[in-house]
Amino acid sequence: MVESIPRHLWISVAAYYKAEVRGFEPGKELDDWLAAEKDYSAMLVKAYISASKEDGGMTVSGLQQLAKSIGVQNPECMSLEIELIQAIQNMSQHRPCFRSEIRMLCGDVDVMSCEWKAECRKLIAVWYR
Repeated sequence: MVESIPRHLWISVAAYYKAEVRGFEPGKELDDWLAAEKDYSAMLVKAYISASKEDGGMTVSGLQQLAKSIGVQNPECMSLEIELIQAIQNMSQHRPCFRSEIRMLCGDVDVMSCEWKAECRKLIAVWYR
């Protein structure tokens, strides 16, 4: 995954535009920044998932690179797909999969629109073999 614009620059520009939309009302700067961080992570996750579908699936090294690009600390120390996916989901404020039991999908009502659905099902299929 190639980042053409550095993370900090992308987030600061996005936060500026968020502030502009709300008329630069003072006291909301942190909200703008946090929303821009969330948007940045979501954009990278969607791009990675889309690319991985075209490339034949997710890899540990690809997940490590994605995790690092969105700010997960020490993703190179994580060697399991599930561990990396959960770290990425936590960092991007996505409700984590496999919350209650490792072999079960999350109970979200909106699970059909979850971008992680295909990968979660693949992991579950491997566990049931």
